[in-house]
Amino acid sequence: MDKIIIRDIKEKDIESVVDIQIGGWRTAYKGIVDDNFLNSMDKNERIEKRKNDYKENGFIVAEIDGKVVGFCRYIDNNNRSPEIRNADCELAAIYVNPELKYKGIGTKLVNYVKEEFRKKGKTKMIIWCLKDNEPSKKFYTKMGGKIINEKKIEIGEKEYDEVCFEYTL
Repeated sequence: MDKIIIRDIKEKDIESVVDIQIGGWRTAYKGIVDDNFLNSMDKNERIEKRKNDYKENGFIVAEIDGKVVGFCRYIDNNNRSPEIRNADCELAAIYVNPELKYKGIGTKLVNYVKEEFRKKGKTKMIIWCLKDNEPSKKFYTKMGGKIINEKKIEIGEKEYDEVCFEYTL
């Protein structure tokens, strides 16, 4: 595998990020999330959303040979999950091009985020994952996470179980 470069997102990366996100959802959540929702994911709508938030801190991409192959969003607070009292930061999203999984891209993204949080003095990171997403749960466990909580979330018009992984930084 060629060298994986981790860097901040640029506006020119938005379309690639959206393609990876939609492809990631349709691959990882097939048989978990309702097919109608997965098939109705609108690329243009998601591009517009990314144009509004890509400049936020904690939005990075993984690149190989000048091509975006994954991305990650992270937050240096715990405002989205106040029920997890010990956590002080969150890995909010991580996606890798489905055709390039198991090549170290996700590992490099997670390790980058952990190091960024350590530099800021953070000690407990969380990430939420659909309970039925076994490959992702296996990855998060391999990366050192432990399931500490569970909740219900709504995707489309249906409810799903989500589990929270915690990492000691």
